[in-house]
Amino acid sequence: MSRRLAQGIGDPPSRESRATVEAVVALGANLGDREETLREAVHDLARLPLVDEVRAAEPIESVAVKPTGPDEDAPAYLNSVAVLTTRLSPAILLSYLHAIEARHGRERHERWGDRTLDLDLVSYGDLVSREPALTLPHPRAAEREFVLVPWLAIDPDAELAGHGRVADLLGRLRGSS
Repeated sequence: MSRRLAQGIGDPPSRESRATVEAVVALGANLGDREETLREAVHDLARLPLVDEVRAAEPIESVAVKPTGPDEDAPAYLNSVAVLTTRLSPAILLSYLHAIEARHGRERHERWGDRTLDLDLVSYGDLVSREPALTLPHPRAAEREFVLVPWLAIDPDAELAGHGRVADLLGRLRGSS
């Protein structure tokens, strides 16, 4: 594994000041008060240690996606994206995301099941990781309008490491590129 891949994935923050990195977190909820849950989750992100700034997109509604494809019968999702500036390592940030999900009642009984809150670490700077515990960028982010649309709304110049410009990815999904 290259030094770039190995550095910082599971390591705790060193005593030295870690450089700030822009991380992208996708937020989604299709159970309960979805809007309030997303609002509280963004507030929780802003309160994390070593997080300096959080910008969140206005939520959009989307059809639930299951392993077999879109599920029109499942409750609709409310989705957003938050871009945060942090000095947390990606693994520590991911552990905080899981704790925030749990605080909002997330239960992990069924893969891609309905949920009160889903937080996915979409990207962490330009880091590429194929570790089983932390794949970056998120393996399906480039295929999800409900990630790309809100991300583009708050960062028109956004790029997804290894995939290119978010605007181009969205264009290809919509068949206009």
